[in-house]
Amino acid sequence: GLYLLTPVLRVLVAYIKRRTFNFLLMLWFLGTAIVPILSLFTDYRLNSNVFILTGWLGYFLMGAYSLKTRVRSEVLYATLGLGLVWTTIGTYIIVGTIGERQSQFFYDAYSFSMIGVSVALFLILSTVSVERVEKRFPKGSRLLSLISQNTIPIYLFHIMILEALQNGFLGFQISLATMNPVLEIPLITAVTLLICLAIIYPLKKVPFVKRIIG
Repeated sequence: GLYLLTPVLRVLVAYIKRRTFNFLLMLWFLGTAIVPILSLFTDYRLNSNVFILTGWLGYFLMGAYSLKTRVRSEVLYATLGLGLVWTTIGTYIIVGTIGERQSQFFYDAYSFSMIGVSVALFLILSTVSVERVEKRFPKGSRLLSLISQNTIPIYLFHIMILEALQNGFLGFQISLATMNPVLEIPLITAVTLLICLAIIYPLKKVPFVKRIIG
């Protein structure tokens, strides 16, 4: 869905006023991260039509928003650290009070702690000098360049690859059900990325397909 909306979102980001952008992201954060907490610990339920801007949309827009945002490095590192600590503590509390069925709540991508960690890490990485990386890690910089040139097709394919890996459709399974998250998350990220690039590279050699996937 977001892939199809990309042309519209590009225009939105280019012309939206900062105050309106703030309001849009605030609505997304409330609907995505705050309301689910109320539903988790209480019987309060809010009609899903109240917050229609939820899910990955905020992450999709947050990158463009964050590039024009300046935050002190101490605040970023504090947010990163506190987010990780709260994820651990919050998960412990949930498992102890509600049960394991909600054990993934705080390390889900939509939890407020993971949103904070993601934004903080993005801003920290955005301060890294590209020239410095290229000089120190020439092979790594080429890989990053390849990834940056194919972000849209990677976004398009990665969910299908994740599903295939988690369900064992490729002959092997990488899943939280069979592996510790500390190992599973970086492993499935790396494997998914490599498979996506392996699919995208030959497809972009086909002129018609290249125009579709970017």
